[in-house]
Amino acid sequence: MGKVLEAAGVSKRFLGLQALKEVTLHLEEGEILAVIGPNGAGKSTLLNLLSGLIKPDQGRILFLGQDITHLPPEARTHLGLGRAFQIVQPFPELTVRENLLVGALFGKPGTSRKEGEAWVEEVLHLTGLQSRSEALAGDLTLLEDKRLELARALATRPKVLLLDEVMAGLRPKEAEEAVALVKRIRETGVSILFIEHVMPVVRTLADRVVVLDYGEVIAEGTYQEVAQDPRVREAYLGRRA
Repeated sequence: MGKVLEAAGVSKRFLGLQALKEVTLHLEEGEILAVIGPNGAGKSTLLNLLSGLIKPDQGRILFLGQDITHLPPEARTHLGLGRAFQIVQPFPELTVRENLLVGALFGKPGTSRKEGEAWVEEVLHLTGLQSRSEALAGDLTLLEDKRLELARALATRPKVLLLDEVMAGLRPKEAEEAVALVKRIRETGVSILFIEHVMPVVRTLADRVVVLDYGEVIAEGTYQEVAQDPRVREAYLGRRA
């Protein structure tokens, strides 16, 4: 096992706000890593930096050992870095199958339609969307929307998948199903970094947890280790009090 994704001393400021300050973390091959923290801790900014939506003011981002700090999102996708968003934005007028085919064809340049269609069938099976493959994306339930968002990211054939609060809005039973799906995705060889507010999901899913507060890493370890860290308890419980 080795590092597949790294943030090395990345910082980002928006006007007068220091969103991230010299954040260093890494994702191991085959790992599921959770990034948690209170609201405003810098989690979404970190994901936007990793996926290329914004650029850091300083520091580097490495993917499979390659410096991708200045690559645009589509170039990162072509290399094998996928992302699923919290607010799903499928093509509502296209079917589930057609949405996935878009990802399969454009996620990897040079993919033939035949190759793309074959891969879409695998993704439909993995994500449990076979029975809804001909449904319009605009007609899906929230849980199906979440599955489609994951499936669209998978259709690009990622080596690393970034998940942005994909459990948000789900009922407990639905969240359990989504957790099982993420585990199945990991079993296909995809390494996963996710941000999440639902702590039972983090406890169940994460091999390792990184905690951000005010844009800085304050703890790292297993869920049990970070949950006992006084700085983490203060960041969550102290701020609420």
